[in-house]
Amino acid sequence: MKKTILTLAVTAFIAGTMLTNCKSSTEKVENAENKLQEAKDNVIDAKQDLNKTRKDSITEYQKFKKESEEKINAHNLSIAEFKARVANEKKENRAKYEKKLAELEQKNSDLKKKLEDYKEDRKDNWDSFKLKFNHALDELGKALKSFTINNTK
Repeated sequence: MKKTILTLAVTAFIAGTMLTNCKSSTEKVENAENKLQEAKDNVIDAKQDLNKTRKDSITEYQKFKKESEEKINAHNLSIAEFKARVANEKKENRAKYEKKLAELEQKNSDLKKKLEDYKEDRKDNWDSFKLKFNHALDELGKALKSFTINNTK
């Protein structure tokens, strides 16, 4: 009899444990719906963050592009001024100056084309492009500043 009672008690305990651990199908559905809603909210937040980042990146690129175009235009003006001054030089000096000005003008137009053709794809590429472009633009500016014409007629 003790064996029967013990078996009955153990069976009742196991059955009770199983019933209390099992969730009803409505609870499972509610949990799944809650997890789905959380995932949807996370996706919406991620999309908003991505859009904000893209907008900031576009704004930064547009600002950089505007500043660079202004520098390129200033270089064009300097080159035009030098060309006007070179026109008054002696023939033997004029060819040398015109060749150097043509090189500087080509570098300037190459930079302008490079800026126009740039397509942003990743942040690290943008940083690298920006660094290299600024360096090339600064080097061109230094070359223009160091360009001198000896007015010995």
